Amino acid sequence: MPRFGLTIDVCPRDLPFRLVGAAVAGYALWADAPAEIAVPMALLIVLDIRVRRWRHHT
Repeated sequence: MPRFGLTIDVCPRDLPFRLVGAAVAGYALWADAPAEIAVPMALLIVLDIRVRRWRHHT
């Protein structure tokens, strides 16, 4: 019987990506963009998010 699963890996990217993410968030907030938009976009740039599906036969 196969077992299905989902793995989500979240880890920070290298320093240049972090600086770009901070700059994007800072510019968006400086330009009066809503924080609900600026913060998630910065997190998508700063973090490396991988979603993997797997199936294991038992």
